[in-house]
Amino acid sequence: MGETPQIQVCQACSIIPKKTRFCNRCQRCFNKVLSKGSEDFYKCDISFLFKKKIHFIKIIEASDPGEEYVMSYNLRGLALIFNQEYFSPELRLPHRHGTKADKNNLLRRLYFSLSTHTHTHTLSLSPAVNWSHTEADCFLCVFLSHGENECVFARDGKLSIRDLTHTFKGDRCPSLVGKPKIFIFQACRGDKHDEPVSPIVDVVDCEVHANQLVVDAGTVHTLPAGADFLMCYSVAEGYFSHRETVNGSWYIQDLCEVLQEYGTRLEITEMMTLVNRRVSLRRVENCADRNAIGKKQVPCYTSMLTKKLYFRSKKL
Repeated sequence: MGETPQIQVCQACSIIPKKTRFCNRCQRCFNKVLSKGSEDFYKCDISFLFKKKIHFIKIIEASDPGEEYVMSYNLRGLALIFNQEYFSPELRLPHRHGTKADKNNLLRRLYFSLSTHTHTHTLSLSPAVNWSHTEADCFLCVFLSHGENECVFARDGKLSIRDLTHTFKGDRCPSLVGKPKIFIFQACRGDKHDEPVSPIVDVVDCEVHANQLVVDAGTVHTLPAGADFLMCYSVAEGYFSHRETVNGSWYIQDLCEVLQEYGTRLEITEMMTLVNRRVSLRRVENCADRNAIGKKQVPCYTSMLTKKLYFRSKKL
């Protein structure tokens, strides 16, 4: 019988990419695990990848249901906001009046290093990938636009959501390995209105000429992203997403209010569930499309987070 491999526990920090030094053999194995999108080496990875003795590695037991992401780095993180109000005529997409209100609401509520892009012709994320996320807690990307199938629109074309999220996986952006990556899409995801099923309290009541309700065009499908991703959508797949021409979209309005009220207290998925509830309590009151009157909207999110995520206040 061969010698049983001896696996030593790393004496550096708990997140392997941060400070751990590997030999050449371990580095090659580590790169393979990075492609899985996980920050740690689990027992299944150990048995699959390592056939010989290695030098520095840590085995993680994924058994603590209360484990939280490390959110004590120097920076909260980079937040990219892509705000598309106008589009090229050949796309035949309506202008998104009211989206400036969404952008301004987010700028007031997000305590990130902000980078805003308005009326972008080519949505290039290279600067965000190349930006050092080593001292950041997480990464946030927000799209305020129209959608279609697996894409969102720039001013003159489409961007694949699959390509977008793949850009920030561990093999392409090592400094974000094991850190939360949050994507928020305010865009239509279909051509149907959500019908009310029971009487509710009306919470949208605005002057017709001052603040009309419109919808974001197109359909966006839910896509898998990978470990440590949170994908948030303004509406469930197949339905219209509503936006007021003065106050901005229902989804971003309620998201910003929840962040203001509970941003430092509730876990992120608890906050997104509360946003879902608040948006679902609204109904269309004023809209050029008379068939939309009385209709509803319910957001959704898909969580691939592997730990609890809190945005507690940072100590100065």
